[in-house]
Amino acid sequence: MSTARDALWETGHDESVEVNQRALIDKVLARYSEEFTVFRELLQNSDDASAKAVEIHFDTEAYVQRVKDGPGDRDGLTNVQSVTPLPDLKQVIVHQWTFRNDGMIFRDEDWNRLKKIAEGNPDEEKIGAFGVGFYSLFSVTEEPFVTSGGQWMGFYWKDKKDQLFARRGKIPVASDRHEDDRWTTFAMPLRKPESLPTPFDFIRFLTSSITFMAHLSEVSVFLDGKRLARLSKGRGVAQSIGLRKGLRPETANGLMRVTDVSMMPLSIKAEIMQWVYTAGSSVKPRKRQAPALQEIRKGVTSGFFSSLFSGFNSPQRGVSPNPEPVPEEALDREQEAEGQQKLLKVTETGVVLTVFSASVDVRLDANLREELLRATKKNAPTKMRYELIYTGKDEYEASKKEEQDFEATGSIFQGLRADIDGTGSARIFIGHSTRQTTGIGGHMSARFIPTVERESVDLEHTDLNAQVWNEELLGVGGYLARAAYEQEMDTIATLWKAIEEVPFKSDSASSTRNSDELKSQLHGRALHVLKFYTFHASTPSPRLSNILEESFFSCTAQSTFAFLGVQQSKHQLPIISTVGVHGASDVRMPNAIFSNFLKQLPVLPTDVVTGAALMVETLRQKGMIVDISFGDVLQELRARPLPESEAIACFRWWISSYKNLKETHLPLARKELIEAVILTIGVSGSADERIIPISSVKTFLNTRGHGSSIPTDGPLPPHLLPLGISRHFDPQALQSAFGWRELSIGEWLQFIVTPQTTASDAEHDMTQSPQWAERVLQALARAWPSCGKDAQTQIVALLQDKPCIPTSAGLNVPKDAYFQSAHVFPDLPLVALPSRAPIKGNMEKTLQSLGVRKHVDLQIVFNRMIKTGDWSISDLTKYLVAVQSTLTTEEFERLCLTAAFPKEQSTSDRGSADGKIARHKASDLYEPLDIFRELGLPLIDWGSKIKWRSSSEEAKFLHRLGLRRFPPLEVILALAAGPDEKIRSVALKYFLDNHGTRYTDYRPSSFVNLAFIPSVKGTVPVMGKPGEVFASHTWASMGLLVTRPSLGPDAINKLGIRDHPPTTMLVSLLERNPPENVQTARQWYGAMASRIADFSNKELETLSQLLIVPIVDDKGKKTLRLMAPNQCYFKKDAQAQIYSKLFTFIDFGTQANQFLSACGTKHEPTVEEIAQILLENPHRFWELADNSTENYLSELRNIAVNRRLLSSGTITRMKRSPILLGTKRTKRTTKATVQDPEEEERWDSAYDLLQPGKVIIADDTNGYQLFGDKIFTCPQEDLLEDFYGELGSRRLSSLVKEEYETSSEIKNTHRADETRSRILERLPLFLHEHTHAPTRVPFSWLNADRNFIVRVFGSVAVRKSLTHGDIRLIEKQDASAVALRENRGPIQLWLAGNVAVDMFEVSTSMCRLLFASPKASDALLFMTILSTDLKALRRRGYNVDRILQKQREEERVAKDAARERAKQTALVSQTTPMVPFDGGSNLVVSNESAPSIPTGTRPTSPRPVSVASTRTESTLMDDAVVESKPRPHSALRPLMNNWKRKVMGNEQPRSPLPADEQSEKSAPSVHESALLPPRPASSRPVTPKTQITPMRDIETNINIAIQACKAERSENLKNREQMKIVKETLNDSYCDISGQKDLVLAGDMGGYKVFMAKDVPNPKDVLSSKRESIARFIHVMRPLGEVYELPPASLHIFYDLSGGTLAFNRNASLFLNLRFFEAWHDEDVRNGELSKAYISWYFTLAHEIAHNLVQPHNAEHEFWFSSLCELRMPTFSRLLSKP
Repeated sequence: MSTARDALWETGHDESVEVNQRALIDKVLARYSEEFTVFRELLQNSDDASAKAVEIHFDTEAYVQRVKDGPGDRDGLTNVQSVTPLPDLKQVIVHQWTFRNDGMIFRDEDWNRLKKIAEGNPDEEKIGAFGVGFYSLFSVTEEPFVTSGGQWMGFYWKDKKDQLFARRGKIPVASDRHEDDRWTTFAMPLRKPESLPTPFDFIRFLTSSITFMAHLSEVSVFLDGKRLARLSKGRGVAQSIGLRKGLRPETANGLMRVTDVSMMPLSIKAEIMQWVYTAGSSVKPRKRQAPALQEIRKGVTSGFFSSLFSGFNSPQRGVSPNPEPVPEEALDREQEAEGQQKLLKVTETGVVLTVFSASVDVRLDANLREELLRATKKNAPTKMRYELIYTGKDEYEASKKEEQDFEATGSIFQGLRADIDGTGSARIFIGHSTRQTTGIGGHMSARFIPTVERESVDLEHTDLNAQVWNEELLGVGGYLARAAYEQEMDTIATLWKAIEEVPFKSDSASSTRNSDELKSQLHGRALHVLKFYTFHASTPSPRLSNILEESFFSCTAQSTFAFLGVQQSKHQLPIISTVGVHGASDVRMPNAIFSNFLKQLPVLPTDVVTGAALMVETLRQKGMIVDISFGDVLQELRARPLPESEAIACFRWWISSYKNLKETHLPLARKELIEAVILTIGVSGSADERIIPISSVKTFLNTRGHGSSIPTDGPLPPHLLPLGISRHFDPQALQSAFGWRELSIGEWLQFIVTPQTTASDAEHDMTQSPQWAERVLQALARAWPSCGKDAQTQIVALLQDKPCIPTSAGLNVPKDAYFQSAHVFPDLPLVALPSRAPIKGNMEKTLQSLGVRKHVDLQIVFNRMIKTGDWSISDLTKYLVAVQSTLTTEEFERLCLTAAFPKEQSTSDRGSADGKIARHKASDLYEPLDIFRELGLPLIDWGSKIKWRSSSEEAKFLHRLGLRRFPPLEVILALAAGPDEKIRSVALKYFLDNHGTRYTDYRPSSFVNLAFIPSVKGTVPVMGKPGEVFASHTWASMGLLVTRPSLGPDAINKLGIRDHPPTTMLVSLLERNPPENVQTARQWYGAMASRIADFSNKELETLSQLLIVPIVDDKGKKTLRLMAPNQCYFKKDAQAQIYSKLFTFIDFGTQANQFLSACGTKHEPTVEEIAQILLENPHRFWELADNSTENYLSELRNIAVNRRLLSSGTITRMKRSPILLGTKRTKRTTKATVQDPEEEERWDSAYDLLQPGKVIIADDTNGYQLFGDKIFTCPQEDLLEDFYGELGSRRLSSLVKEEYETSSEIKNTHRADETRSRILERLPLFLHEHTHAPTRVPFSWLNADRNFIVRVFGSVAVRKSLTHGDIRLIEKQDASAVALRENRGPIQLWLAGNVAVDMFEVSTSMCRLLFASPKASDALLFMTILSTDLKALRRRGYNVDRILQKQREEERVAKDAARERAKQTALVSQTTPMVPFDGGSNLVVSNESAPSIPTGTRPTSPRPVSVASTRTESTLMDDAVVESKPRPHSALRPLMNNWKRKVMGNEQPRSPLPADEQSEKSAPSVHESALLPPRPASSRPVTPKTQITPMRDIETNINIAIQACKAERSENLKNREQMKIVKETLNDSYCDISGQKDLVLAGDMGGYKVFMAKDVPNPKDVLSSKRESIARFIHVMRPLGEVYELPPASLHIFYDLSGGTLAFNRNASLFLNLRFFEAWHDEDVRNGELSKAYISWYFTLAHEIAHNLVQPHNAEHEFWFSSLCELRMPTFSRLLSKP
């Protein structure tokens, strides 16, 4: 392959590759997005050319022309004083830019390189690399012109096209006398005149651009020869700071190494015309609030610190004067000239920066060096510099101050100011500024390899080698930043150390203040450094700041080094702390809880944490700064003792944090802390100074408890925590945190009474000093109430044997001292305190507990006084009262048990044999009161000297001893039940009078066996027990005890006598003694009726089964028998005769009947009971029904309607019992009469009671005609058929088997196609109406050609066989149509060609295949739809528009065939639709004059018509398919309109439906009325020669539907209750509840409940606002309810905001919509016109009542609806006729 290529190459020829130079330059320039790109490139080129000065000229068109016309003054200095009006700089239009520099003039290689694109400067010392900088001029000019060294070169587009050419020449010597050969000039006539760049912004750009320029030091800007500004830069002398120990100078890959670091001041001076400031700035200055300037030399004016801080600040610069405002108003010429001079005034300002510079050696391998040469077109430098601008805190704040002075523009040096806040203003310089930010506070400059447009650093894998170079260079930047950071921190550390070493006088407050201020200034300076070197995300490349940050923190060496004299195992980042600059690992995060006692631990100052939050967080994430640890605390605590204040702070910290320790760690930590803390108490160095190790402390003084009682000026235990500390803490905290215990009063007492304590201090010995003894006793007295029993016992044990009680006889032991109250004998030693303080309260209790006596022993008193007879009972009691508080519990209990009190003597007691007075305990006696004397109770003998007073102190004391103040409850009631009637009455009266005060615990149930209640039994007074006596005298007739009349209601209430006996007693009474006759029963049960609610369900069930109802035989005999209530029924006015023979009916009056009703007597037999009677003997039941089929069927209907209430056992029995009435046709023996010539034969009916399995449901009309005289069938009513079917009766259609016989098939006949098309066309309409059962196959399946096949045969015969039990029958007949399907194959419809197609046979046979259980009504409905023309169907509400539309379209396609169809359609439209035929060979057609055919019959003499000559419009319809679409009102609307037309004429009611959906206004034709559902018969069609359902049966069912209506009990109605969704209701249901929103009861009006939809806001307000319209609605509803004889409570009103629900039936409760009434009839009713409203709501109510019989909207519902309307029409007509 390679050989072939070489051969081909030799035979070829060369062609040049052309480049569209204009497009190339445009694409390159498109990448330059920075502002002032042209000047940025020219400035860089000037610096590369070693230029010192640059001039930039902006010239207007007039100035350019003036220069051309005559020599101009480029310097502009001579014209500064010109008074020519100065233009507005914002509006100046510039036509030419000129750039000049004084660098090296162009050499030939420079001129040649200028013409070449993308050939950069190969000099590695130069910045230019890509050779595209010059071509940036083409972004503003088409023809740049360059002059240098007497030569020129111009560029132009040849032929104004895409190729760039250059022309070069020499400048004549005398061509321009103003031009100097030392200048290189770039003239740029602008492609399009432009506005002058905002001068201030442009100068600020130049200020930043020259910062890192190696040679360029001056830049001037001119406008039309006037110098607007001049910038000059000066570099100071660089000072080497060397390489820092501990920092690694090599980069990560070892490609670069820092050899030296130096710092140098850099000053920039700006001279700016005032004119420049008038134009403002397009860049809004940052509006951050500048902090107040700190005066760094405050307080330092002379001496040591003045010289010390001479190097503290960066070099100062002059303060820029504020620009003077420009005059705003018009001035006269003189003022204007003065204003011009002010604009020309020059403002000078300057800035001094610090530049840190790193000298870098580059060591590249050959491969990398070659790749970099390829990429940059120059060799990589071997040495270079990396520079960083650092702005000190003072310069930073001065710059911000200047920005405040120049509010309109900000500072000209804003771009150089440190980016402390991380706003992204610090940039990377590659000779000039790029878009790349550094992420720290200062600019950086180095030989980065930029992207082609030179606006950012290449770090994004554009060139892998460039990326490696730049990443290594950034490593140098991180090192330089770290070195600069540590240099500044070194300076701060040196200053801090100098401050601490200065010997400040301790008593000099000003010296201390100066020291704190200087340290605060150093904190601020350190914070500035931290914020400056905080790394923010850089843009556009965030990797740059990430690499810088990584190098900043990772450039440390692993060897040890010394920082400020402290040896470190690893170089640490120095950082400011509260105690100076320390390594980061030694500095901790601040925590306020430690600040008050950790004074020597280095902690970050709070202002640093908040001010440099990002840097601090970075240090925390890197683990360089951590929180204060427990070890830190221990380290400082072990290093120095704590004064009291710091110890308190330390204890507070421990108390707040010890709970965070694990329980296993707490003991060790607590031990470490306690052993580390040492307290210093008192003044340091004085005699009272004490050093207390905390480990010696065991107790503390609780000044909030017992400790408050202990004198602190006396002896205290050595293990006690100093009070100055303990009083600051909660005692519980000290105990739980340190494990110390509270110093108890007992411990203190034990300490002060020890010999060691008392021996050295007699003043504090309580056995020698009464004063100290009193203080100790007072302390004990204060603490005594809160001392525990053990503590009190300890105190008593310590003092009971010590003479410590001051008495009148000196210090005595407690047991020998007495209180002042024991004054019975004069020789007792009484307590006397030295302070003469009264002995009471706690002091008295304490002394008493110690053993001091309060009284003389009672036995002594008794011996000295009672036995001698000196004192009476009253005297003894008086003494005891005086000393009662001193009696001990044992003494008082002994006194209570002492029989020392005589009782009052009665006449019978005074004659004792021995003359001794018997004595009793106080508890055996009563107060000496008259009432107790009447009751005969024992009284205390008080004597006659002193009158007894129950409220006296003596009486109260005796009461405490047990003296009775009143007899106990059982005593007083026993007296009330005693034999003495007088005492009985007094006792009962005393009990009743004191019931609410002394006998509140009386409960009748506690005295059920005590007869103390005066009562009556019959007429005899007796004493009754509480449970036997009742307050209501009603119960006297039943032989129960009742209260005497003398007992009033209050007494009865207090005695707790019940008004009525308990129900258990009544049940027991009736069980034992039932009423003997009807009168007694009426009286008893009438009384018991009031107690029905009191009987439990179990008791009522018991009563229902007791034989307690007396029954007299119905033959008038006196024979009485008892029956249970649940076997009886209440009589009615018109009791059914059949029921009266089967059940027992009673009537004991209204009240008695209520009681018997509760006991189980029913108003009528339940369906379960009737069924049980029926099952017992069906034939007897038939006889009791008067052998009437109607009576018997009425009972069967009742059972069928309520069959859900039957038990499963009863249903099972009914399935096996002969209870169902079956009917069989029998032929009459008489022939048809002349009056009935149309009837060929008449049938009679035979009836029998059969088992359900022997009765057949006649659901096949044709089969019934064939076999009806051979089988017993169910009466043809839906209700009975469903009932029979559930019991086991089979349907005739399931028993009849069909076999078909045909002649030869007729091929390709139109009849098959037309019939198939007609069926498929009308079937969707039928399926839409059919809702009660699903189809076996979907319509889409049937519509396929292979699934529905119509075939025509010469003739078709059907052979039907019936097999049922012993019956075997076979019949054969001809048919016009039959449908069949074999297995899962297609449905086939066979038609007979010899007769016309009978649509009834078609619909019947098709329904058998479409539905699992078809009904006869289905076939009739399908036949109607098949045989009725489309217009008639549309008038009835069917959606046939699509069919008609398709017909019209097909007529237009086939005009000839359509014209013939139109003629036939017009002909047929005047005839009647097809009616069912009777199986003959011809159709029956009626004309308009013929009378309507009665429903349910067929003509017997049809007129034969040939199929060909009588083809109707319906047989010619195309096979269009009608889409099954919901169609509300389809069945209801025609009938309603029919009735309304009869009553109102042709006027149509208002309808909410669109006009095109309303029925047409023409009256229904005779043919239409003939197709309506049959009114007097059942819902299914009646075939010829069958029995018509009697009208009385229909009326019975209608009455059942009306009586079923009931009131709604719920207040919240939820949707979808019971009513099933029907397809007619899917679009704005007329009445179905599934479409109704939830309702809430809003109120009641006129006896009618009003409900609101839940989305109706404020239902109560709506009810109030619509009160009048609701009243008018009720005015219409009430008469209509009377017409239907509805219960008034069954009608309800509801209101909603949207929807089409006019009314609905919910569980037989009827709801009518107020919104429709207001829209349709409210205005008419308000005007007195009621007819329209009556008619509309008459049919609405009929529709809803019919739902009580049939739920879905189908033909059956329509039948009951029409029957109901017809039945109530006479009454409704009378309502309409009322005036």
